[in-house]
Amino acid sequence: MKTLLLGMGNPILCDDAVGVRLARDFSRRLTHIPGLDVVEECSVGGLNLLDVFSGYDRVVVLDSYQTREGLPGDWYYFTAPEMGGAVHLTNIHDTNFATALKLGHSIGMALPDPAEIHIFGVEIKESSIFSEEMTPELEESYPRYSSAIFREVCKLLSDQPAGR
Repeated sequence: MKTLLLGMGNPILCDDAVGVRLARDFSRRLTHIPGLDVVEECSVGGLNLLDVFSGYDRVVVLDSYQTREGLPGDWYYFTAPEMGGAVHLTNIHDTNFATALKLGHSIGMALPDPAEIHIFGVEIKESSIFSEEMTPELEESYPRYSSAIFREVCKLLSDQPAGR
């Protein structure tokens, strides 16, 4: 099974870099996984993600997420059908990702089944300030959420694809 591990975000927008940082850290620890490609830094959305996902059977996305109730370092897991409004998977000048994925499938692109697109979103505090450092709250909780997400990613990578 060909799998993509994708770090979403912008490394100079404070907490927005969390997906990139996770992908970099995980990449070093997952070199032994056959069929795994890692893109540590990606900041495209909507239709542009179809090209990134093309040719993969499974995609694991590491991204930032911001809700009104969440605390920095909380994290969420969902698949593409459950995704809602992930920060980077939708572009305001483009279609939302669910629509883009449906379009890609309808024109015969080699894309993973939506159930094989796994998204891990880390609750952030700040994504509009230019900084190469995350906020103290997110940095302080990094060991906790990084370890938990890494365990879940390892479980996904060791499991067979959904429905097989």
